[in-house]
Amino acid sequence: MDVYFLAELAINGALVGLMYALVAIGIVFIYKSSSVINFAQGAMVMMGAFVVWSMAEQIGAPVWAALPLGLAILYFFGLGVERFALRPMVGQPIIMIIMMTLGLEIFIRGLTPAIWGIDPRPLRIGISDDPLFFGPILVNRAYLIGGGVALTLTVLCSLLFRTRMGVKLKAVSDDYVASWSVGISVERAIGLSWALAGAIAALGGALWGSVQGVDWSLSLLLLRAVAVAILGGLDSIGGAVLAGVMLGVLENVISAYLDPIVGSSREVVSVMVILLTILIRPYGLFGKEIIERV
Repeated sequence: MDVYFLAELAINGALVGLMYALVAIGIVFIYKSSSVINFAQGAMVMMGAFVVWSMAEQIGAPVWAALPLGLAILYFFGLGVERFALRPMVGQPIIMIIMMTLGLEIFIRGLTPAIWGIDPRPLRIGISDDPLFFGPILVNRAYLIGGGVALTLTVLCSLLFRTRMGVKLKAVSDDYVASWSVGISVERAIGLSWALAGAIAALGGALWGSVQGVDWSLSLLLLRAVAVAILGGLDSIGGAVLAGVMLGVLENVISAYLDPIVGSSREVVSVMVILLTILIRPYGLFGKEIIERV
């Protein structure tokens, strides 16, 4: 076994995993602030990538302007989703709200290609395609930058939940009625969480779009994001980062050795992670275990 080849697989896999975590953070953020699993995050990532591409290529905005514009548009899109799709469902069983997010995922996944087409489009955000060399080990620049962005975002989200607004978001997640009773605007808190998740989706979409191009397949990142969120714990942002690294390394190493024999195995790894986590540790590595007395 080539040690350098294995190290290259592990390093690049860990960086890819951090980019998975970048998508998963949007799911964890909404769950941590509203106790709702957002199955629309994959489609929002795809939409964010198309919006950034449109700003850069169709409107002609420079990258330094296209990216903030994309983040702003998805921020307000997230606000709109909460206001017009989710707020009317306040008081409904939580499973109905989760089904709403799944329906939103399907709707966006169908609408976005209808607007922009299905052909892959390159998204150039100033990251060179040339790999970095660390001795005999090659590292993808886009993965390295994406991993750094994911770690930075993790720190910022952790700091947010230590602020006054972050405490309100956690209170809303614990109990809507109790939050209303002490004067917290539940609607505003949930709207903010969806808005920030939209901006995170645009950022993730731009980075992933620069790696594999912009097309409908970006929405399939939902599977990896859900696997990362479940493994790390649905209410743990730090757990999502560690779980992302674990999933990325597993995918990269296993697929390198199994794909020549059995074909694509990356999706199988993600599905197995979801199934085994639910069976063995339902609350994930760092999730909060909820004990209900009957």
